[in-house]
Amino acid sequence: MKNIIKESIAKKILYAFIIAIIGFILLNITFMAYFLFQSIIRFFFRLVINIDYNSNYYWYPPLLHLLFVIVISLISWYIFHLKIKNISKAIFFCVPLATVYVTLGIFFYKLPIITYLLSGLFFISTYYYLIKTKKSWFYYYTLILVSFAMLLVGLLGVEI
Repeated sequence: MKNIIKESIAKKILYAFIIAIIGFILLNITFMAYFLFQSIIRFFFRLVINIDYNSNYYWYPPLLHLLFVIVISLISWYIFHLKIKNISKAIFFCVPLATVYVTLGIFFYKLPIITYLLSGLFFISTYYYLIKTKKSWFYYYTLILVSFAMLLVGLLGVEI
């Protein structure tokens, strides 16, 4: 019986480690994809309109970011509807979570209290959703891990 408990605990620790490491790698890939996405959109936009990014186009950077959020949302929807293991979905869950937190940070960077309040509301509503849908502990762990990491990024003033 003790071996089963030790094995179960060791397996959970291994899963937690896998979620953290592969999730971190996915986040870095996502940020690189974000840069590539923006570069491609800017290239094609310049073909149509000769744009000076320092002038009257204040709407342009938020639009680019929102387009990327839509892309991440569609990819997330697809992945969460695949018939794959919960551990794989929980690993990918890092991406939309971090994307939401970063988006809140970008749009409300001048009002950090609003960023923290909206992030807290997002955390609570996501946690509630996980409870209501009876998701695996992997998802709770991912939510707490990413939320805590993004909170530290905000509190320590780390630039992304």
